[in-house]
Amino acid sequence: MRYLGSSTFPGHMIVEAQWVAERRGRERFVCEKPPYSILVRGIEADVLPVCERYGMGVIPWSPLAGGWLSGRYRRGEEAPESRRVQMLPQRFDMSLPENQRKLEAAYRLAELADEAGLSMIDMALAFVLEHPAITAAIIGPRTMEHLESQLTAAEVQLSADVLDRIDEIVAPGTNVNPADAGWQPPALASPWQRRRSLRGSEPT
Repeated sequence: MRYLGSSTFPGHMIVEAQWVAERRGRERFVCEKPPYSILVRGIEADVLPVCERYGMGVIPWSPLAGGWLSGRYRRGEEAPESRRVQMLPQRFDMSLPENQRKLEAAYRLAELADEAGLSMIDMALAFVLEHPAITAAIIGPRTMEHLESQLTAAEVQLSADVLDRIDEIVAPGTNVNPADAGWQPPALASPWQRRRSLRGSEPT
């Protein structure tokens, strides 16, 4: 028996995939793998409700927002050198306003975690696990120290007060940096697709 899943699908594409499977009597998607963290909450607006409606599991990637919620990035410092930083400057370049906003939010979240007597990592992972649509979070430890610092989050339950404070820092259903959504519709990424109805032909 094989099971199918989608990754970084927007809500409308998940719905369409479910309908196509039903119409054709085929296997349907049983899980979705989206990006999700305190700093990347866009899927709360549609993907998570859709997955709950269709009984799909959700296994989000990057619950620490690519390290932004681990204390790795600091004010007044360049992003640590890594292959990821080189490949995805739109998500890590400290000179970009969107990433400055992420850094500011991360500092406010670190202060909140400290007030709550939690590590930043525990609070970030516990937040992801708190949503009723989430099945499990995909963590990406590269060392035993990383792993041990993340496993304790499974035993943490955030209070309503802490969750409300998180909502004040990053509003529900929003991505601090839109580039962190993980996927951009071709209709937005391609100027030709956005404007072809006006021009009538491909640009030369």
